[in-house]
Amino acid sequence: MPEYNKLVRDKIIDIIAEKGEHAVYHTANDIEFKEQLHKKLQEEVAEFLESESKEEMADIFEVIHALLMIYNWKIEDIIEVQKQKRDERGGFAGRIILERTDI
Repeated sequence: MPEYNKLVRDKIIDIIAEKGEHAVYHTANDIEFKEQLHKKLQEEVAEFLESESKEEMADIFEVIHALLMIYNWKIEDIIEVQKQKRDERGGFAGRIILERTDI
């Protein structure tokens, strides 16, 4: 039997049951949920870097959505911080690669 011990989407248990399989699972407490979201974010970013697909980018957004809930942050606040940082330091549209600094 495969061992997973990882955070899965809410409907996965039902999907497993529909296949006639039995899933052993538990509901994470706040600490475990946060830890698992951090792991899931790393997993989804790695998958995106490998595939560069919209589906994997959507998975990253789903994890971000859950992290926003955990931290009790609003997306609008994050976007505002993003805008402030862009105003202060710029974005990445210029494709600038810093090679070195000379004294």
